Amino acid sequence: MKEASYYEVLEDGKVRCNLCPHHCVINPGKTGNCKVRKNVDGKLFSLVFGKPIAQSTDPIEKKPLFHFYPGSKAFSIATVGCNMHCLHCQNADISQVTRGIFPDKSVRPEQIVDAAKRSGAKSIAFTYTEPTIFYEYAFETAHLSHKEGLKNVFVTNGYIEQKPLEDIASVLDAANIDLKGMTDDFYKKVCGARLQPVLDAIKQYYELGIWIEITTLIIPGYNDDKEMLSEIARFIANIDSNIPWHVTGFYPTYKLTDVPPTQASSLEKAVNIGKKAGLQYVYQGNRRAGEDTFCPKCGKQLITRSGFFVSKNLTNQGKCPSCHTSIAGIHIK
Repeated sequence: MKEASYYEVLEDGKVRCNLCPHHCVINPGKTGNCKVRKNVDGKLFSLVFGKPIAQSTDPIEKKPLFHFYPGSKAFSIATVGCNMHCLHCQNADISQVTRGIFPDKSVRPEQIVDAAKRSGAKSIAFTYTEPTIFYEYAFETAHLSHKEGLKNVFVTNGYIEQKPLEDIASVLDAANIDLKGMTDDFYKKVCGARLQPVLDAIKQYYELGIWIEITTLIIPGYNDDKEMLSEIARFIANIDSNIPWHVTGFYPTYKLTDVPPTQASSLEKAVNIGKKAGLQYVYQGNRRAGEDTFCPKCGKQLITRSGFFVSKNLTNQGKCPSCHTSIAGIHIK
C-alpha cells in the first residue's frame, strides 16, 4: 500500500478523497467508490500501487490514438478498479473489483519503465481500466519514463479532478478520453457518474496542451439518436475541429446483454454527423473502411490502416504531399 494523494482528514477518523468528482467520504476500514482507495486508521491508501493486473505491448492505434506517433507501439499497464461502473464495460473482470482480485506480486515503477524500453515501445499507456484510480502509480511511472525518453498516454473516462490533472500534465503527452453520452441521465444510469466533470476534464486536457482524441461507443437505444450525437460532435468541434473523434460499435457484454450490436449504418450516421459539425478527422472504429486518415483539404488518403498495420503517405513535415496541408497530431509523418 502507498499513502494516497489528494485527500483530507475529517472527524471520527473519516477521510474525504479528492482525486475524482465522487469526493468519497470514507469510514475507517472502508474503501471508496473505486474499491481501491482505503481508509486505514484515518489515512487514505492506494491498494494498487505497484500491483498491475495487466501488462502488454500494443499498437498505439489500439488505444485508439491515430494522430500520436502512428504505427508505434505502446507498453500498456493497468491495475484493477474504476471510478465508473458502466453497464457495458468490456473489461469488467478487472475494472469492477471483487475480493481477492489484487495480484500478490509487486512491480515497481522503474520495472515498468525497463519493460517498456525492452519492448521497443515509444510510449507507456495507462489503460484497460481507469488510470485515475491508480494515479500514484501512474504518476511515479510517468515521471521515470519521461526521463528515459518515453512518452505517456492515458486512456481514460475523464473522471478526474482539476488539481490531479494539472499535477501530472507535465509528463502526460496524450490521452484518449471517452465521451460516452451527452446527458446527465445517461451518465447516471449507465455509468454511475455525472456528465459535467467529464466535459470539464476534456477542456482541461486540451488547455494543458495534452494531445487528445475522443471516443464514443454507440449503444443502440441509449446514445445513438441524432440529437445526442450532434451535441457530442458540436462540443468537440467547439474546442478544436482538429480533435479526432472515434465512433465505435457496441457488442452485448456485462450487464447490457439484451441490447443488439451496433449496426454499420449507425456508425456511418455518426461519422456524417461529425463531419457536418466541422470535425476534420472522424473515424469509424471496429470497421476496416472507416479507419484511414484523409487530408481534410484535398481528400487524399494519407494513412492506411489494415487491422493494426499502418502505411503512411506524408511529407517529413507531417503534411499532405499533394496540397501541403498540415495534418494535426504529434509526430504524424
